[in-house]
Amino acid sequence: MAHHDLVVIGTGSGNTFIDERFADLDVAIVEHGVFGGTCLNVGCIPTKMYVYAADVAETIRHAHTYGVDGTVDKIRWADIRDRVFGRIDPISDGGRSYRVDRSPNVTVYFGHARFTGERELGVERTDGSGTDTVTGDRIVIAAGSRPSIPPLVRDAGVPFETSDTVMRIDDVPRRLAILGGGYIASEFAHVFSALGAEVTVIARGPKLLRHLDDTLSDRFTEVATARWDCRLGRQVTALSGDGSGGPGEVEITLDDGSTVVADTLLVATGRMPNGDRMDLDRGGVTVHADGRVAVDEYQRSVSAAGVWALGDVSSPHQLKHVANHEAKIVGHNLAHPDDLRATNHDFVPAAVFTEPQIASVGMTETEARDAGFDIAVKVQNVGDVAYGWAMEDRTGICKLVAEKGTGRLLGAHLLGPQASTLVQQLIQAMVFGQTVSEIATGQYWIHPALPEVIENALLGLEI
Repeated sequence: MAHHDLVVIGTGSGNTFIDERFADLDVAIVEHGVFGGTCLNVGCIPTKMYVYAADVAETIRHAHTYGVDGTVDKIRWADIRDRVFGRIDPISDGGRSYRVDRSPNVTVYFGHARFTGERELGVERTDGSGTDTVTGDRIVIAAGSRPSIPPLVRDAGVPFETSDTVMRIDDVPRRLAILGGGYIASEFAHVFSALGAEVTVIARGPKLLRHLDDTLSDRFTEVATARWDCRLGRQVTALSGDGSGGPGEVEITLDDGSTVVADTLLVATGRMPNGDRMDLDRGGVTVHADGRVAVDEYQRSVSAAGVWALGDVSSPHQLKHVANHEAKIVGHNLAHPDDLRATNHDFVPAAVFTEPQIASVGMTETEARDAGFDIAVKVQNVGDVAYGWAMEDRTGICKLVAEKGTGRLLGAHLLGPQASTLVQQLIQAMVFGQTVSEIATGQYWIHPALPEVIENALLGLEI
């Protein structure tokens, strides 16, 4: 049995706070996969590198709109893939090497951790050579999440990909069926359709990205259905690997009797926290109904002394920037137990890197009304400002929700070019308590830059 001052399970955001503050401690890290976690290896970073390639391809295809004729002569998928992972894999390997070879106070256990008692773990070695028993004065659970697979798919025995695997396939499928209507499905639909696949999106709900403000969800669904074959409001009733088009295909039967035949099935029905694979109950660690580790405002387990958690395994927000924030909080609180800081989940922004791009922060219109606010709402078209004219944009919008009387901005929702960048100034304004009037009139807005769509939306709010 090996005892450590601190044990961290997971090498995503959990690996980021182990710095010089902990140099005098005996630290252990447990990792059962590749170093760097979801974001680096199978999430945010590689997907956005693919998205950028997809954006370039779409820009070329639509260049004629601006009087520039161009064609996409060839999609070199292998080169796109190798560019992505030629950058990603060395970073992952470098992180592993740093901890194994150049962090003298850190012991790395390669294996899967399960609680066997109070602050006690059994680590089943990845190479199958046995199990290490590890204890710690303090344990941080940063074990992340994994793709959620519906039982029907899991039990059907048909081949399928997830967001963890699809980026490393050998070629672009001719026909790709995507099961799911959320952000993962929407981003990969954009990537693969732009790179040459015929995409069918199958979703249980009546529209895509239902978590968004209704105006954005409705607008995106309208755009998506014009671009992809969207089977909305449909349930999968059967899956077969004996598609009529030939071997290796998947035939998907829907509840209306229709079928979809695809070369590749991508299951993008969300992600689930990994706590259910860790025997948390044996360590006294309680979870929420959805499987997330239950923590207090300081990221401490609500039930197990000396146990902390952060990121997808515990957070209500499966977002890398939130996991990073929580890691900073945990790092500070571990280093300064007499000066605890609380996590701040106010004004958490999110973006969807599909086409068109989407970003949001704060309350939706429905949420604000349900909360009892007297609100003003303004929807401003991107195509109504000068840079929108230059881009010939016909779908982009900026929707703002504010409280009447106080002028407080409650929510901001953008769909269109550069949405993930444009939203940042509204996040800042909300965090620092600026009113609609102060944001709109207290600064210069560069003309004719795209942020004018925000300026016009602010000025249009009747507060």
